[in-house]
Amino acid sequence: MSTAMKFVTAAGAAFLLAAAAQAGVSLDAGRVGAVDVASLAKFYESAFGLKEVNRIQLPGMLEIMMNFGDTVAAAKTNPNAQVVIMHRASNAIKDPIPHLILNVTDIEATASAITAAGGKMLGKPRPFGKTGIVVGMAVDPAGNRLELIQQPGH
Repeated sequence: MSTAMKFVTAAGAAFLLAAAAQAGVSLDAGRVGAVDVASLAKFYESAFGLKEVNRIQLPGMLEIMMNFGDTVAAAKTNPNAQVVIMHRASNAIKDPIPHLILNVTDIEATASAITAAGGKMLGKPRPFGKTGIVVGMAVDPAGNRLELIQQPGH
């Protein structure tokens, strides 16, 4: 995939800011939850091109790890942070603060891919002040929030 996308959770972002000066600290993954883990993995593959790179399945537990890459092999060697999808008893999200943050090069195309894959945009993407940045909010089919950021010049 030609778009360089990184995921961070709101809590992870705060941790990274606090630990940025510490050598050897980096984001490993962002975690989202769903009642149907496999279906949500299909959404992330369809909407963003993520590939499954690992799966942990035990009685009563399923986690799917995903990353970007043109192929599964490329995704497995991608050193960037992964998205981990784990089982959650309910799709109801009450706290709007934790979410994944994605850098995108074409926010309108990404919004279309999200809705085509079964997600929902929360309003239209909008400019962020006079910075040239465009920001949009969405939710995946399980109710996990997604923030889309398009940098100036895209």
